[in-house]
Amino acid sequence: MINPINAVDKVEILTLQDNYIDLLSRANSEVISRAMPIKNGELSNSILAEHGFSSVVTVTRGDISRSILFDFGYSAFGAAFNADTLDVDLKNIEAAALSHGHMDHVGGLSELMKRVSKKGLNLVVHPAAFRNPRYLKASDDLKIKTPNFTREKVKEAGMHLIETEDPYPLIDGDVLFLGGIPRLTDFEKGSPSLVYEENGEEKWDDIAEDSSIVTHVKGKGLLVLSGCAHSGIINTVNYAKEISGIHDIFAVMGGFHLSGADMAPVIGPTIQALKEIDPAYVIPTHCTGRDAVMQIEKAMPDRFILNMTGTRLTFSA
Repeated sequence: MINPINAVDKVEILTLQDNYIDLLSRANSEVISRAMPIKNGELSNSILAEHGFSSVVTVTRGDISRSILFDFGYSAFGAAFNADTLDVDLKNIEAAALSHGHMDHVGGLSELMKRVSKKGLNLVVHPAAFRNPRYLKASDDLKIKTPNFTREKVKEAGMHLIETEDPYPLIDGDVLFLGGIPRLTDFEKGSPSLVYEENGEEKWDDIAEDSSIVTHVKGKGLLVLSGCAHSGIINTVNYAKEISGIHDIFAVMGGFHLSGADMAPVIGPTIQALKEIDPAYVIPTHCTGRDAVMQIEKAMPDRFILNMTGTRLTFSA
């Protein structure tokens, strides 16, 4: 079933949190705008980088611009601190979406919501985000628990929860939440060290809730934004094409989860598939990993953008 996405004139992605910051970078262009370390005329502003992701996504159709939050970062204060430092007004946020229930994407939810004026803001999420307890299993003798994400925490933040396994339109169809993403490639198998418990039984955690959001830039194609892409970034892009009926890919951005020894064999096939997809821009963030980011830049130098905390990327029709 095709899920239509409105063609928009412009998409802006402002990163409130990512793993990297370089306040001396001057890589500004029509697409890239870096955070500035200047406050009141002096070099005194600081931006926090953390192992997490949070963004404000603004779409413009005609003369109307509308914004949503996608993910909330790691610590309770990091993304909110950056929003304050960058003078980002969150009062006009109309909805929110969550890529998955891990701590590096939900930790800043409460503090960010204090800066959003709309009470009962919709948070769209796959229901498996509330699997608990979850662990990183280093060995049979060592399991490291990850913080629980619960429905109660969403309620305490003053949000209205929308749980869906299916694609779900946001802001009247200008943005599409993908819902559950089929795992079809032969190389994107997930992380073997992640487990959860259900009714006292230990199970491999496939992060079934992992999702992404998609926009359609008029005349250019889809812009796919992932959180961690536990589903596989290629599975994600392919599913976005399938359910939208749009096969041109303008940009692929987000965490690609290619970090660590377990994921190293996935880097090469992912890059090859990205080259075949042929987006105008590839922007690996957050959990992609240093080795994978460098290999993507080397393989696709004219498509690659290095993302940072505080960076605003503008994609126009």
